[in-house]
Amino acid sequence: MDPICDDLDAEYESLHALVAPLDTIGWSAQTPADGWSIHDSIGHLAFFNEKAVQAHREPEAFAAHLAGVVQDLDRFDADHLERIRSCTGPELIDWWEAAHSELLAVYRDVDPRERVLWYGPAMAAKSKITARLMETFAHGQDIADALGVERKPTDRLRHICHLGVRARSFAYMINEMPAPETEVYVELGGPGGDAWTWGDQLAESRVTGSGLDFALLAVQRRHRIDTDLVATGPAAEEWLSIIQAYAGPPGPGRRPL
Repeated sequence: MDPICDDLDAEYESLHALVAPLDTIGWSAQTPADGWSIHDSIGHLAFFNEKAVQAHREPEAFAAHLAGVVQDLDRFDADHLERIRSCTGPELIDWWEAAHSELLAVYRDVDPRERVLWYGPAMAAKSKITARLMETFAHGQDIADALGVERKPTDRLRHICHLGVRARSFAYMINEMPAPETEVYVELGGPGGDAWTWGDQLAESRVTGSGLDFALLAVQRRHRIDTDLVATGPAAEEWLSIIQAYAGPPGPGRRPL
């Protein structure tokens, strides 16, 4: 678990450096996610890091929490946002730091294959930390966009691209579309010049482009036309129109820049 935990820690440190200097006005800045401020985004990360710890340490308590969420999702959204918005910026930083540190302390010693409850299907522990990295990247992109900052891409993007590829069938399921039957080969360029590939290189349907743009599309932080991604074949084109690497209902995506 150490390599993925180290990558999550690096993603956290990168985002922490962006938000730590913010004043009250900065914390209230609106992100491209409708209705979400920078304050909300950091609180969201803190809350779900905390819940990821509970899911491993107290599975019965988490299962009871999950049952309440299923019963009244609107109430859950309102309650956890109320908690987040009751905090000041410095209080959020403290909460996020504590939740992040505890998350890493707990999951470094977990069997990577251990199944842990979550809001969708139970996940392997390694996949859960990968998903926390993805969330940190995605909400970090919202914050960077709100601040007008361009972040330097890193090889940590490969984890997010992998989730995007692995979640292809999930994207079809949540959009109530028949499961895909045609294999799609994916070849992406990493920021260091490496080629990241998935699938059969001989497949006729293909997706190519940069790892950064694929990751941004998979977490729905860029519109397809604002990426360099090339889809070859109808199966690849259809997939990119619904791609979603994170759990939850289909997202609205982003408007073109």
